[in-house]
Amino acid sequence: MRSTFRSLACLTAAVSLAFAPAANACTSFLIKTKDGDPIYGRTMEFAVPLNSEVVVVPRGYAYEAATETGKGGWTWKAKYAATGMNVVDTPFIVDGMNEKGLTGGILYFPGYAGYTPPDKAHAEKAMGPWQFLSWALTNFATTAEVKAALADVQLADFPLPFDVGGIKSLPLHYTLHDTEGNSIVIEPVDGELKVYDNPLGVMTNSPGFDWHLTNLRNYVKLSPFNAPPLKIDGESIASFGQGSGMLGVPGDPTPPSRFIRVLGYAISAEVQPDTDSGVRMAEHIVNNFDIPAGFVREGEGVNEITEWSTIADMTGKRYFFKTEDFQALRQVDLNDFDLDAKEMVTIPIGQTYEIPKLDAQTGKKAASAQ
Repeated sequence: MRSTFRSLACLTAAVSLAFAPAANACTSFLIKTKDGDPIYGRTMEFAVPLNSEVVVVPRGYAYEAATETGKGGWTWKAKYAATGMNVVDTPFIVDGMNEKGLTGGILYFPGYAGYTPPDKAHAEKAMGPWQFLSWALTNFATTAEVKAALADVQLADFPLPFDVGGIKSLPLHYTLHDTEGNSIVIEPVDGELKVYDNPLGVMTNSPGFDWHLTNLRNYVKLSPFNAPPLKIDGESIASFGQGSGMLGVPGDPTPPSRFIRVLGYAISAEVQPDTDSGVRMAEHIVNNFDIPAGFVREGEGVNEITEWSTIADMTGKRYFFKTEDFQALRQVDLNDFDLDAKEMVTIPIGQTYEIPKLDAQTGKKAASAQ
C-alpha cells in the first residue's frame, strides 16, 4: 500500500459547527470536462482549528452510529472504500469521494437544520448528523441510490463525541455528486430529510436550497459575454471595460452572494479537454472563495478562515487538497491503496515550507538549507 502526494503548481470543504466559532462560508461546485467527466471543488471555512487529516477507509471498515450517551448504536460496514477529510481524529468523512466516484461534502446550515429529537429517534436507524456523509460514501455508488435509501436513516441531535471549540450541535446539510454528473442536496428540516435534484451543481449555506433557487431569479442575465452598448436616442453607451456580462454579481462572503458568484464561475468556465486541465480550472474557481484571516470575524481575535480546500477528479478517483498554510496542491489517488486493507489509513495534511537560505558570499543555497 502506498499513498501518493503530488504537488501541483495550481488547484482546490465539511463539518461546520454551531454555538461556537462557526463555519458559515463553505462553498462547493461541479464542472465537467469535454467528455463529461465531473470535477468537484469546495472550500472549508472555520474559526478554530479542525485538525483535519486525510483518511482512506477500506472496504469492510466497521462504523457505529451515534446514539445517546452510554448506549450502543447500530453498525454498518463499508461496502465501498472512500477517502476524504476527517475532523478531530475521527473516522468520519466530512468531505470526500468513494471508489465508485460518488463525491460530496458537509456544509453548515445554521438556523434551518432541524433534526429528530434524541428521545424520539429510532435506535435501529438514527445517527449523528456528522456521520451522514460517511454512511452515504461507504454504502452507495450513485445519487439515485442515496435518494432511495434515505428512508432507512434518521438524523438526530445526539451529543458530539468529539470537541471542536466547545460546540454543542451541528446544523448541517449535504451535497452529493456522481460520475454521471448528477447532483443532489439533502437538508434536514423539521425532522425530515428533504432532497433536491441540483442541476446547478453548486451549494453554499443558509437559507435552504429552494430559497437559493428562488433568489437566482434576480440574476437571470448572468453571462460570460460582455453586454452590448446601450443605445439611447442615437447615443451608444458602452461599459467601462471587460466583464459587463457579470455586472451585479455580488462580491461579499455571505452564503446567498457566494451561491450566485460560484454559479457564475461554474457556468462560464471554459470546458476543459481532460481531467488534469479540469482540476486546474477547478482550482482557479476555488481560489476566488479563499478567506484570509481577518476578512470574516466571529469576534475580536476570532477569524473565520479557509482551513483547507479540496478538488476531486471523480472519474480518475483522485482527491486533491491544499491547506491554509501550504497552498501547493497535493493528491491522494485511491488507485494507489489496498482497498481491502484491514485498517483505515490516516494521512496528516500539515506541511510547511521555507525559502532556502542563501550563502551571503556565493549567493548559492547554504548547505544546511539544501
